[in-house]
Formats: sequence, structure tokens, C-alpha cells
Amino acid sequence: MRWRVWLLLCCLLPACASGPVRAPVGDRSRQPLRVPAVHTVAQGETLYSVAFLYGKTVEQLAAWNGIRKPYTIYRGQKIRLTAPPRKIPPAVRKPAPGKAVVRASRPKPAAPTHVRRSRPKVSNSHTKPPVSASPARQRPPDWTWPASGKLIRRFAPRAGGAKGINIAGKPGTPVRAAAAGKVVYAGSGLSGYGRLIIIKHNKDFLSAYAHNRKLIAREGQWVRKGELIARMGRSATDRTELHFEIRKKGRPVDPLRYLPKR
Repeated sequence: MRWRVWLLLCCLLPACASGPVRAPVGDRSRQPLRVPAVHTVAQGETLYSVAFLYGKTVEQLAAWNGIRKPYTIYRGQKIRLTAPPRKIPPAVRKPAPGKAVVRASRPKPAAPTHVRRSRPKVSNSHTKPPVSASPARQRPPDWTWPASGKLIRRFAPRAGGAKGINIAGKPGTPVRAAAAGKVVYAGSGLSGYGRLIIIKHNKDFLSAYAHNRKLIAREGQWVRKGELIARMGRSATDRTELHFEIRKKGRPVDPLRYLPKR
């Protein structure tokens, strides 16, 4: 009789343990192992945050999805993350061998009429044709450290590694703009980054400031180098720290290559 009871308990225990288990929240500040073909827009996301998440530029996503400025997207929208296939033009048919190609004869030009032409006036001034000015080179951002604190994590370019650096601090430590630019995202809609600010410095460079306790700069605001933009916190992380990234043409680069030595 006892062995039947033990057999029944062994069958029931696995069934009780097979309930729903919550998966831990993923750290989006690390390199993604795989980029999907399509992203579904969630509440609070913008085209800048989606481009930032997958290492693309806003211009790329806008061109691939037919989105015009000011790059407005909506919840539930499907965003293509790769370039659409190129359309191949139809091949030009060649005439079959043995068949002569008949070309239309050109009409004969009309007989020239004798028109007396006036001689062009010659100017004595040696004027030069206008020369188009060459486009000015884009100045690289003038970088500074976004926070004063100990460097506790370095950039790791390998798959699954950190996309930026982490700087330790205390709750409320000032977070400052690493270079002058425009705030293109300020919110907490990007999972794994907590309260996040993204600044666009020029057409090539972005910088990001994650895990803040309080956001001070507003979306659309122009900020100066060293201007206070947030307060350090521990949103979406287990310790007080600033996760800082620099993106060049959408891709993460090592911030220590650009920040001044200290």
C-alpha cells in the first residue's frame, strides 16, 4: 500500500512544479545575439529608441519603412529592421537569331535657310565662372565625461558584451551631457535601460545615458556640453550607476576612445 502512495506523490510533484515561471528582465545594454527582421512598436517607443536598440540609424529605418519627418510611429506598428529587397528591372529582349532588325529611317533635315547671324559681343572683363563651394567638413563632437565616478565596466564589442561603459556613483549624482546636441529621446520605454536620455550631436554621433533616477532634460531640448541632464539612479539595474554609450552611425563604439583621459 505504501509504495502506491509514494508512486502517486512522485507523479504529483512534477505537475505542481510545472507552473508559469517569470523570466528575468533582459539587459538591453548588452550586445544582442540576434537582430530580428521586424520590430513591433511598444508603448513609449520612438523611431530613435528603436534605431538605438538595434544599432541602426533613424535615417535607415525611415528609408526602409517609408517614414517621413518628424518620424512619428505608433503602438503596434511593424518596423522593418533590414533593407527591402532590391527590385530587378526586367531584362531587355534580344532579337531572335536570323531575324533582321528593322530600324526606322530618320527624316531628312530641312534645307538650311540663309539667315544672317549677328556676331557675339566680346567682353573685355576676364570673369571667371562661379565655383561651387565645397561642403564644410563635419566637426566631431567635443567630448567630456558625463559623470564623476569610478569606471566599473568597460566596453565589450563581442556578442553579448556591454555596448558602453558603466560609471559608479551615489543616488542623485549629476549626469551631464558629454557633448553639445539635441535630446532626441527622454523616457523609460526602452526595456533594460531604465530612465534613458539619448542626445544627437550630429548626423553621425549619438550618446546615451541610462539607469537614471530623474530626467531633467526634455525631449527636443538643445543642451550644451557639460549641462546637467539627469540624476544618477538605479532604474532597471541592481546598483546605482550610469550606463553611458557613444554610437557612431548607429553602431556602439568604445567611449574611452573619445573621452579625455583622466
